[in-house]
Amino acid sequence: MVNKIEHIGIAVKNMDDANILFEKMLGVPSYKMEAVESEGVLTSFFQTGNNKIELLVATNPESPIAKFLEKKGEGIHHIAFDVDDIHAEISRLKSEGFVLINEVPKKGADNKLVVFLHPKNTNGVLVELCQEIK
Repeated sequence: MVNKIEHIGIAVKNMDDANILFEKMLGVPSYKMEAVESEGVLTSFFQTGNNKIELLVATNPESPIAKFLEKKGEGIHHIAFDVDDIHAEISRLKSEGFVLINEVPKKGADNKLVVFLHPKNTNGVLVELCQEIK
């Protein structure tokens, strides 16, 4: 079961500029920057109340973020939902006919296991499911 929107991911070309922009806009600094080497991305997280924004910049020209930026430019990349049991959600969604980009959870940023649903099944929106690693 999906608990809540965990965060909204935004692809950016320049992390320094984006961090300055979002700090000014939200009135709070980034609480964490983290590289996810396996995905070729550097992330920066902001939180206001219960809402989180994840900025993503490519660290590898072949990374999914680099390809997204080349094709679509900067902007919203994905929406992430928090789940209690990612494996149960994978099974449930597959039984409902959803196509997953990765069926085996990967370690993502911010201490999470993550899987992505293919946007062809979700009205063009890249959906991430994430579960906190305990």
